[in-house]
Amino acid sequence: GSNYITPHTGFIDFEVIISTHPDQVALAPGYLEREWMDSGRRYFHYKMDAPILKFFNIMSSDLALTEDEHDGVAIKVYHHPNHAFNVARMIESVRDSLDYFNREFSPYQHRQARIIEFPGYSRFAQAFPNTIPYSEDIGFIADLRDPDDIDYVYYVTAHEMAHQWWAHQLIGANVQGVEVLSESLSQYSALMGLEHKYGPAHLRRFLKYELDRYLRGRPSQVLEEQPLKRSDRQAYIHYQKGSLVMYALRDRMGEDAVNRALRQLIDEFAFRSDIYPTTRDLIAALRAEAGPDEQQLITDLFERIILFELKAESGQVEELPDGRFQVELTIHARKLEADGQGQETEQALDELFDIGLFSVHPDDIDSDDQVLYFQRHRLTDGENSITVIVDQRPSHGGVDPYVKMINRFSDDNVIRL
Repeated sequence: GSNYITPHTGFIDFEVIISTHPDQVALAPGYLEREWMDSGRRYFHYKMDAPILKFFNIMSSDLALTEDEHDGVAIKVYHHPNHAFNVARMIESVRDSLDYFNREFSPYQHRQARIIEFPGYSRFAQAFPNTIPYSEDIGFIADLRDPDDIDYVYYVTAHEMAHQWWAHQLIGANVQGVEVLSESLSQYSALMGLEHKYGPAHLRRFLKYELDRYLRGRPSQVLEEQPLKRSDRQAYIHYQKGSLVMYALRDRMGEDAVNRALRQLIDEFAFRSDIYPTTRDLIAALRAEAGPDEQQLITDLFERIILFELKAESGQVEELPDGRFQVELTIHARKLEADGQGQETEQALDELFDIGLFSVHPDDIDSDDQVLYFQRHRLTDGENSITVIVDQRPSHGGVDPYVKMINRFSDDNVIRL
């Protein structure tokens, strides 16, 4: 078989010599063996100490260097001298990523991690072996001063670091669904980093953004929407829906179980050129870790196109004689299955969903004590009445408040009580 990134070759030995302008530093994956001047040109000799995919970048520019070190890994950020605003944030994200991915997935295969700024002619970052070109627009000159904004510099850095595992250790077969094994798993890995740093409430805005982009992508589909396991160069599926699916799965199965499944995939397929995994292998590894109650969820998330309509219709608060508060929520719920053309069929609904009560809107949470109640409740088709008693008067409540499910109208799942 052939893999997704380099269909005609597997892992290769890599070595390169680059010459450049005398004022510039040339960079490529690998470790610097030697640097010299000859005839007014500056030369750099890089060599990898382990096989890599035939997927590499060559860059040259006059940049400042900020260096750090973490557990034997040299961290190097090459940046415009005036663009140091977010460099410390990037280094923190690299350090946190190394800690989490080493512990949960497998050892990092390199002795360095480098991030290199390029001008904002394009807005992306890309992961080559231990080398991450990164646009000034989405990283180096990003304005992160508003604490309510998503920390996308931390997130993008973690996503690109995750590719050192999901693409550079485990590379999928060149078939439908392959981007799930690189992009969806890197989205998940970075989400875990973001959650461990900022807490689950911070992810609400991120997941809502992903959900809205997935829903907007669906009507623009030219051929037909595929379920996640067969995503076919459909970025709104393997990036945006991939984030939502992996987070929902983690929420239901637990982080340990999902990560054991991912570790199993790496154990079986990392650095192999004789056989490449597909989403079938991912789904099988997840099913092996899932309980009987979670098998249908895996089917719905990966193998079908499932949408929910979850709406908090009304909420009443009554103070009880003992000073506590009784809350009555009415939740409307529907489950729909879509085909590739968007035709929908209603499905029987009998599933668990988060119900939350808060002393502020979930968008505004900055401490755990503002979450007054958070439990899963079983919802069925149509109207559901839920009664909860809490110690403090809540101001807001609703269903799926952290936007974990693929809900067609996420603006009406939380209401003021």
